[in-house]
Amino acid sequence: MPYIQYFKDFFTKGHKRTIAAKKNIAASIVIKGINIGIGLAIVPLTISYIDPTKYGIWITLSSLVAWFGFFDIGLGHGLRNRFAEALAKEDHNLAKVYVSTTYAILSVVIFVVITLFLLVNQFINWNAILNAETNIVSGAELSKLAAVVFVLFCLSFILKLITTILTADQKPALASVFDMLGRLFALIIIYILTKTTNGSLLMLGIVYSSMPVVVLTASSLWFFNGRYKKYKPTFKNIDFKQASQLLNLGIKFFIIQITGVIFYQTNAIIIAQMFGPAEVTVYSVTFQYFSVFTSVFSILLTPYWSAFTEAYAKKDFEWIKNHVAKLKKISFVMIFLVLLALVAIQFIFELWVGNKVKVNFGLSLTIALYVILTTINSVNCQFMNGVSKIKLQLMIAIGYSIIHIPLSIFLCREFGIKGVMISASLIVFSSLILYEIQYKKIVAQKAKGIWDT
Repeated sequence: MPYIQYFKDFFTKGHKRTIAAKKNIAASIVIKGINIGIGLAIVPLTISYIDPTKYGIWITLSSLVAWFGFFDIGLGHGLRNRFAEALAKEDHNLAKVYVSTTYAILSVVIFVVITLFLLVNQFINWNAILNAETNIVSGAELSKLAAVVFVLFCLSFILKLITTILTADQKPALASVFDMLGRLFALIIIYILTKTTNGSLLMLGIVYSSMPVVVLTASSLWFFNGRYKKYKPTFKNIDFKQASQLLNLGIKFFIIQITGVIFYQTNAIIIAQMFGPAEVTVYSVTFQYFSVFTSVFSILLTPYWSAFTEAYAKKDFEWIKNHVAKLKKISFVMIFLVLLALVAIQFIFELWVGNKVKVNFGLSLTIALYVILTTINSVNCQFMNGVSKIKLQLMIAIGYSIIHIPLSIFLCREFGIKGVMISASLIVFSSLILYEIQYKKIVAQKAKGIWDT
């Protein structure tokens, strides 16, 4: 009984902001745990449906498409912070204006992008870009695949704004349900395809890309006619004068997104060009293995972005310091788990993907190092994002985007496939000290200049 009471007190006593974070973390552990399980299950299933080489082609193509994620001009993150600030001030009309304006701007941008892509796509040699032999997959099939994946990706990009609103309202666990459902439906359909059809890259792309669109469309209709009816986007609430409030912040996130895409998504392309699509599979599967720990830690961090926004708006620095300290302590537990996973990687790979993917221990070691450094760095980054103090992060990200590609190519020539992760680790390590300095200045209310923008 004492344990039951402790459990109840844990989720019912304390600051309202803290209780909301605890409930979201608990729910997210379940939801994202299922999501991670689906992600792990879908890898060997997909490889079996096609083959390791075609899987590498798919991963490289999807990485390229993900580059276009920056076309929201940072509006998603801008809406997240501005919507949370409006809620903290109980200005519901302003919140609705932010929602309506964001949907309007993003819809126009995405329509233009889709039109331009479909015009240009017919002239692109995807076989050359993906280093894929025509006897493995034809140029016509790759062109159709690219068009389908790109259009569906762009549509899901607009529809994902409902998850931004939920997250800004400190309900990230609920927002994560949509991604889980999209993956679950994809897993079920791909399993059916393995039993009823021959492997098809085009069919795989349609399944992967259409499920999020279906789930997000249904979710948007549900919430905007229910819980968030008063924030439902309308033409009359579009106010481009308020767009500057979204864009001034959003453009910074926009540039960081571009550099993030360059930083994270070029690895697969570099590996495909230097070592072939099959090696992309080795890299992708190994990275996904260690990304489990990044995903788990993000469960803890996600509720705090908007919580930091609210706390900072209300000048509650004691709450901020207490919770940042707790998150940093937890990060060291995650580091220990990453090291255990590195030791056990051979055994787990044999259980997970059998002999379809061989362990490259040098690559595994550098990915583990990268995940460790990213975990340590992520707490301060989450705080800075929440309080909209991202100019330093922006400047560092621009520098990284310039350095990462040539440095990765050089290191790959010197050390092989693991060169991409050596480059990534060096870059992340160099930012640790600067972000820690900025965090301490902000919470001490002594930040000036670049530290306070």
